[in-house]
Amino acid sequence: MTHTLGQEDFETQSRLQAIIDTAIDGIITIDDKGIIETVNPAAARIFGFAPDEIIGLNVKILMPEPDHSQHDSYIQNYHRTGIPQIIGKGREVLGRKKDGTVFPFLLSISEVKLKNKKIFTGIIHDITGLKKAEDALRESENKINAIIHAAVDGIITIDKRGIMEMVNPSAARLFGYEAGELLGKSVNMLMPEPDQSNHDGYMEHYHQTGQRRIIGIGREVTGMRKDGSIFPFFLSISEVKLADRTVYTGFVHDITQQKLNEERLRRYAAELERSNLELQDFAYVSSHDLQEPLRKIQAFGDRLKTKDQQNLSEQGKDYLERMMNAASRMQNLINDLLSFSRVTTKAKPFMSVSLDQVLTEVLSDLEILIERTHAEIIRSPLPVIEAEPTQMRQLFQNLVSNAIKFRKENEKPIINIYAKHIQKKAHLTATPGDEVTDIYVEDNGIGFDEKYLDRIFNIFQRLEGHKYEGSGIGLAICRKIAIRHGGDITAKSQPGVGTRFIITLALKQPKEKTI
Repeated sequence: MTHTLGQEDFETQSRLQAIIDTAIDGIITIDDKGIIETVNPAAARIFGFAPDEIIGLNVKILMPEPDHSQHDSYIQNYHRTGIPQIIGKGREVLGRKKDGTVFPFLLSISEVKLKNKKIFTGIIHDITGLKKAEDALRESENKINAIIHAAVDGIITIDKRGIMEMVNPSAARLFGYEAGELLGKSVNMLMPEPDQSNHDGYMEHYHQTGQRRIIGIGREVTGMRKDGSIFPFFLSISEVKLADRTVYTGFVHDITQQKLNEERLRRYAAELERSNLELQDFAYVSSHDLQEPLRKIQAFGDRLKTKDQQNLSEQGKDYLERMMNAASRMQNLINDLLSFSRVTTKAKPFMSVSLDQVLTEVLSDLEILIERTHAEIIRSPLPVIEAEPTQMRQLFQNLVSNAIKFRKENEKPIINIYAKHIQKKAHLTATPGDEVTDIYVEDNGIGFDEKYLDRIFNIFQRLEGHKYEGSGIGLAICRKIAIRHGGDITAKSQPGVGTRFIITLALKQPKEKTI
């Protein structure tokens, strides 16, 4: 019998030892003075020691400061008072590995009283990974909170009853409240009638039917500030299902300025349409009603010149010649005015246009003038843009012929034409107008004083009097074309040095609506 019990004790002890040796958590036993008696493989691995390196040493070798210096006093205090700090409780502490690394672990200590002594068993659960995960989660939460609090748009979270649980500073500021004035209250206080009274019904209808009005869709709505004023905003709502409940997060984007701009633009467009209609009517009058009496003046003037010229005195002949010249100038002015009006009234849709090809065609049309004046044309590659081809030809023809016309005497005109790509703001290329091209037309002509810069692009304005032919409408047409293509025109010049025209054109144009 004695032999059998001894065998059972041996098997039990072996089984317990195997459990300790294969345990995932570390297990260390110390005596009542803190000397390490046993260390299982897991504990040795956690602290980075071999077991025989620490058995027989004080357990404080595994502790960083201040516990390293104070541990002996902890044990002495417990023996003296019987008041445990960790024994039988367990808590999170810091350990020190062989290489000096400090790490967190959960320590639980049990006291074991043997026949002739007292020992303490510590179970060590390494929580380094858990702490890292907690730190990562905390950092993520802090980032999310920082993003929410710094967001330009308002963010409000409500529960299923419409009670506000979270309001970021932008939302509070947008509605004219402090965040504390809104938390715990119904979100319908931020709505004017009839939405304020109907909101609870909207939520109930959604919960019963699942039919969405804004959730996951977004739309323009009206909000009410603390002072009772109302304003438009774009509201998008997301539904978030938590473990035990559902909450809704609303993103509030103030569109007050956008709506005011849209209204101003609508009124401006209506006024522009009215002005265009008046211009079309005026163009009709110019092309028909005004030209009819002009034709009669020219016709009767021609009859006088061919049939009765011999009967006229020298003064009469002079009057007739001056009358015919005046009528001819008026005819040219009317034709130029019609050309100016057709830039918008007879405008065609935009299409992809190679400015290089347009310039080649214009230079071909001006070939005789270029040869006669011995003009030298220096050109660099020009881009492809969305434009109206006919108006681009008008633009280049006016600018090149102007550069040749206003040349210096006894000096051949040299004209340099090139382009530069411009992106107005970094990272913005999606909207028509974000990217433009600047077309430069430089000449070595007579130039002008830049104090007259605003005048040269106005209709019928001329700086050189009647020394040069023309009505002074060419540059006005160029400006109108440039503006229609999302740009403008300006110039740099010095008298006697030459002029550089800079024409800005958008690379892309807004899509025109079709009826």
